Amino acid sequence: MEERAEAARSPPPAEHKREQEDEEALHVAKRRKVLCSEFAAITSSDEAVARRFLAGSDWHMERALNAYFDPPRDTGTAAGGAAPACADSGTCIDLTADATTSNAGVNSEDSQQKEDDSNFSLITWNIDGLDLGNVKDRARGICTYLALYSPDVVFLQEVIPPHLPLLQMKAGNYTIIPSNIDEYFTAVMLKKSRVKLLKHEIVPFPTTAMKRNLLVVHVSISGIELCLMTSHLESTKDHSKERIKQLQIVLNEMQKESESTTVIFGGDTNLRDSEVTKLGNLPDNIKDAWEFLGKPQHCRYTWDTQSNTNLNAAYKCKMRFDRIYFRPAVEGGHFIPRSMDLIGLEKLECGRFPSDHWGILCNFDVIL
Repeated sequence: MEERAEAARSPPPAEHKREQEDEEALHVAKRRKVLCSEFAAITSSDEAVARRFLAGSDWHMERALNAYFDPPRDTGTAAGGAAPACADSGTCIDLTADATTSNAGVNSEDSQQKEDDSNFSLITWNIDGLDLGNVKDRARGICTYLALYSPDVVFLQEVIPPHLPLLQMKAGNYTIIPSNIDEYFTAVMLKKSRVKLLKHEIVPFPTTAMKRNLLVVHVSISGIELCLMTSHLESTKDHSKERIKQLQIVLNEMQKESESTTVIFGGDTNLRDSEVTKLGNLPDNIKDAWEFLGKPQHCRYTWDTQSNTNLNAAYKCKMRFDRIYFRPAVEGGHFIPRSMDLIGLEKLECGRFPSDHWGILCNFDVIL
């Protein structure tokens, strides 16, 4: 009797199987909707375009992004058989197509120069990968700047997946450490002939709404240990509270490092001076490189909508969003800022600047 009652309560095997399939289909549909939203956010496209590219790439995000940025050259169409929305304007990209490792490449023979152990150079730059306008030209323009200055270390923010193959091709003499490989992220580049990678880690920002984090890279230069950090702190005025929390994490991580190690942080901080003041200013042993150098006015503003027309902004605004902080070593080798300049100030042939941010080139004296 109990067995018959149990059998009556339990659905037939076929019906149970259908329920499982329906539940699985619902889960897949939800996941695909999330992927479409993420794809649309990264590419600034709409859900229909996102669904077409993702479906044509078997719902694999990275393949779909590569298909969007790199349409097949023989047909001019991307995954799903339709041309991407930006095809008519010529801004869809294969960042590695026709690229070579010579001439403008970062590892070109022209950039091979004798290393100077008494000098250390660093570039930090938000390269605005989320702006797809002329992204191919702008990405190659950035590589040209890296070739021109041949810095020992590069901090990049707003890197997108298609940037990585280009950087690996054009900057073969650099070790590239990304903080992620999805959507947009930061990366550190180390010149192999000068900088030895020891280890790296990613420190999360627990309450970020924009998937931001802190990339920490430990290296050795001329036998001296150095700790390098980069981040892209929370954007926009409305997220000031979160940005200040993230800055506190950065400063705490800088303070955690051994006193015998110099720590250099650089990146797009999105900071307003009032926010640093609200935090109680920087600790005594952590210096703002720009302030340390006497606040040179020629490199004060790194985001300037009046001089930089990439955003076509109706408003005029100048901000010192991009900053370099350093904590000197108490003993041993020292890295002392010597000069600072802005880069990326010239328009490319496409009529736009490499980024809506100017990059910062900072040279340090190395005291062994």
